Amino acid sequence: MTAIRHNISIVVPVLNEAASIRPFLEHVRQQAPSAEIIVVDGGSSDGTAQVAATIANQTLTAPANRALQMNAGAAKSSGDILWFLHVDVRIPIQSVEEIDRMLTDEDVVGGFFRIRLPGSRWVYRLTDSLAHYLGLLLRMRCGDHGIFCRRTAFFEIGGFPEVPLMEDAEFFRALLRRGKVRWSNTRLTVSPRRYEQIGGFRLTFFYGLIGGLYGIGVPLPTLARLYSRFCQPRRS
Repeated sequence: MTAIRHNISIVVPVLNEAASIRPFLEHVRQQAPSAEIIVVDGGSSDGTAQVAATIANQTLTAPANRALQMNAGAAKSSGDILWFLHVDVRIPIQSVEEIDRMLTDEDVVGGFFRIRLPGSRWVYRLTDSLAHYLGLLLRMRCGDHGIFCRRTAFFEIGGFPEVPLMEDAEFFRALLRRGKVRWSNTRLTVSPRRYEQIGGFRLTFFYGLIGGLYGIGVPLPTLARLYSRFCQPRRS
């Protein structure tokens, strides 16, 4: 096995994920045993932080805002590479080696993975492709793609901006301005739970719509209102 040249810190923002956090962290431990894992809890009321503390290297608390949570985790990390993951993804075998390979070029400041929703539903294959090709066209990428970057680039950019939505896309565009960004055809598997809650076609349509509106410069508060109305589970 080729020696890993970079030390990786994985930062995971969470909120009320008690049912998912243990299997997620056990999976990450198995696939990336050398990585530092930092879980940043946004004030969960279901014991998420207590469960995470039994597996993660560090468990922190921060206000319930993904940008603030990820920035807090990065500030406490020790790795020279920062990898931001959501709790509802599964990372591929040898993903750490893949990140290491993409960063052998010193001009590359970061990268991301393609995604795949499990199952055979046609709308999931549409989502897989739309997320990738629309993202390339609009020079944007969202957090479920497992964005990673060099530590130096992260702090030069100033971390994730405190905005009402698309903090990951805004960060990604800032990363593109710092240097080369690579992507891997190796897929992160994304849980379909939100698609099942809201509806696969509905969520794919509105994700694509919001991405397109973002690409043409529609203000983020407007996009946040669309997201809140159409992309959140309906309350009973």
